[in-house]
Amino acid sequence: MTITEIAPRNINISQAVAEGLRLEMEADEKVLVIGEDVATQGGVFGSTRGLLKAFGPQRVLDTPISEMAFTGMAVGLAMDGYRPVIEIMFVDFIGVCLEQVYNAIAKIPYMSGGRVDMPVVIKTAGGNIGSAAQHSQTLWGLFAHLPGLRVVAPSNPYDSKGMMAAAVRSNDPVVFIEHKGLLLKRASDFTFGASVPKEAYDVPLGSAAIVRPGSDLTIATLSGSVRHAVAAAEVAAGQGIDVEVIDLRSIVPLDWNTVCESVGRTRSLLVVDEDYLGFGLSGELITGVIERLGMGAMDYVGRHGNPGVPVPAALSLEQAIVPDAESILAAIMRAGAAR
Repeated sequence: MTITEIAPRNINISQAVAEGLRLEMEADEKVLVIGEDVATQGGVFGSTRGLLKAFGPQRVLDTPISEMAFTGMAVGLAMDGYRPVIEIMFVDFIGVCLEQVYNAIAKIPYMSGGRVDMPVVIKTAGGNIGSAAQHSQTLWGLFAHLPGLRVVAPSNPYDSKGMMAAAVRSNDPVVFIEHKGLLLKRASDFTFGASVPKEAYDVPLGSAAIVRPGSDLTIATLSGSVRHAVAAAEVAAGQGIDVEVIDLRSIVPLDWNTVCESVGRTRSLLVVDEDYLGFGLSGELITGVIERLGMGAMDYVGRHGNPGVPVPAALSLEQAIVPDAESILAAIMRAGAAR
């Protein structure tokens, strides 16, 4: 039976992630879920709900507030043939266990000459929901900078379930960044990707999706900014600018073919990134497209995101530095005027 023959349901992201994990745990007894409040509570956002009841405390483990300890435990479990999924409640807290992430999980396959796999999924939540400087980061640019890690950030329920399956099955370590704002949304809030098949499927890591075709400008974005970019593009269409929106979905590996093919048609690129702009995804993406297509292939290139400041506690100030539909529309209009 193909996916298109399966009757889909409308579920939210936390339900989709929990379902994806359950199916992978049913298929492989070596898959474990470990972290703070993942068992009894079912995760702070509900994305591990029902797993304790289904698989018991030997495979779904609540831990103390000890990120360094249970991340290190995941390293040992992976070396012993298990496939641990560890939940770091907020991405901001990974700094506590970064030693295990970038010196062990990311490097052991390389340092072992490929003899030791690290099938670890680091499941965490990023994004801005008015939670101030220490709880409102995305940080995918940080992890993408570290060789050895795959980094993904889906924007909707369908992709979240499928990419979680692909992450669990991967023999490479994967940082799976959910968006806090999207986790709080209902299925009815999603204009795409809310119809999720009940059966198992995967969305390959490293594949982008064109969520809105267009001919005048390419917007490359991901995670929580995708819906804002689509909304802005619809308004821009009424003002004569036809915007193509690409949901990157995966940062490492990055789908250069989809991005470059789009930019080759539109001759214009705007990168929208909720992460910090400095030394991050936006600069890498722009440089990579120029390297592949050449300077003469583009009439316009620009980026829009956090200018490089900690996220303020006041929601009004957060909104001033984080991309939303209104600010993306303004960036589109600047791009249109510059072409």
